[in-house]
Amino acid sequence: MSTAWRIGVDSSRCIGTSICAGTAPEHFRLVDGLSAPLADVVAPADVVLDAADSCPVEAITVHDVTDDRLIAPQE
Repeated sequence: MSTAWRIGVDSSRCIGTSICAGTAPEHFRLVDGLSAPLADVVAPADVVLDAADSCPVEAITVHDVTDDRLIAPQE
């Protein structure tokens, strides 16, 4: 089981819908119109997965810190 996740946002894909910030305001904010994680490494939380899976352009990725396995977005 994962003990920590790494959140990434691809700024070249992000279109600034703010769905992530609305879904998980404790994890994401908009900076200059683009999504940015509040922390690069976070404790596992369903709301982080919801934000990644809700991104319409799949700009958010969540990886397991231990083995770099992709956790979200789900394919």
